[in-house]
Amino acid sequence: MAAGRPRVALAHDYLTQRGGAERVVLAMTRAFPEATLHTLLYEPGKTFAEFADVDLRVSPLNHASYLRRHHRRALPALPFAASAMRIDADVVIASSSGWAHGIRSPGAKIVYCYSPARWLYQSDRYLGAQPSLVRSTALRTLRPGLIRWDQHAAGTATRYLAISTAVQQRIADTYGLASEVVPAPVTLSRAEPEELREPATRALLEAEPFHLVVSRLLPYKNVDVVVRAFERLPGDRLVVVGTGPELQYLRSVSGPNVTFLAGLTDGEMHWLYAHARSLVAASHEDYGLTPLEAALHGTPAVVLRWGGFLDTMVEGATAVFFDDPEPAAVADAVRRADDLPWDAGVVRANAERFSEEHFAERLQAEVAAVLARPGTPGH
Repeated sequence: MAAGRPRVALAHDYLTQRGGAERVVLAMTRAFPEATLHTLLYEPGKTFAEFADVDLRVSPLNHASYLRRHHRRALPALPFAASAMRIDADVVIASSSGWAHGIRSPGAKIVYCYSPARWLYQSDRYLGAQPSLVRSTALRTLRPGLIRWDQHAAGTATRYLAISTAVQQRIADTYGLASEVVPAPVTLSRAEPEELREPATRALLEAEPFHLVVSRLLPYKNVDVVVRAFERLPGDRLVVVGTGPELQYLRSVSGPNVTFLAGLTDGEMHWLYAHARSLVAASHEDYGLTPLEAALHGTPAVVLRWGGFLDTMVEGATAVFFDDPEPAAVADAVRRADDLPWDAGVVRANAERFSEEHFAERLQAEVAAVLARPGTPGH
């Protein structure tokens, strides 16, 4: 790094999956190409390959291969691992939904918050309607200490940024802190669309229209609500792309018009987004990137009237909203979406407002503003 140039570093909770938060972190690495990236756990085979090209630093916890493969089992150790990490930089941007904001640094710390920890402050929604006795008991036992640690960690931030207006309000309610909304970028690989590799599935989806869910299969994502909605839509097909602990349960409650896919290439995902009739999301999302990813292909969305979707979707122009995450409400919204004359150009133009270039400019401006404060290292 050039002499005298402020040192910027990045931090993220863990890199053990392929999701929206990990795509945001990749966008951060492109906004600050000289920055080191620090994380508690890193499992290369389970996250995006692009992280192999980043100057990546991991915590000692990463030596436990079992925890890299099952990061939720590491919960009791994560606050200690985060507190033990120290980043020597003038500004750290901590990409956090619960842990990275606790990493220490002698410089300024900007927290880019996806949500205050769901397992602490929204534990019923996070665990689902029928949590295991072991998980619920463990969380109940650990929760008071974790909340004390989390509140202290939040207080060490120089500046909080919120991914959406819903999270901005949650930060105020949880920590008593003001924050600025910086929407996440919608980023897709530049891979060319490619047909699905599995011949039978490809033939099935080429022969009949389909709706799409792209999600981690966790209880709070409400994928089961969408699956049950398609029991009421026997003439429509639903494709669910994702992995997670709910997979076997979802298979057990799905009808013959539901197809499950996982392990797709970026090109296959482009093909699915472009050919779907709509992207369906029934989860209480703090932001929700997948409707925007679909929108870049001109595909409209059917979404819950909640959270980040209210910031990014335009009713009647890019999406149909439903008010409750219930099968009947989802089925009715899908029918309404099928009947609307969508303009793919309008759908794309709305998504392009959330570009990676604009996101990078906002983050760079935040870093400059923090560094300009008297007394900040690098000032």
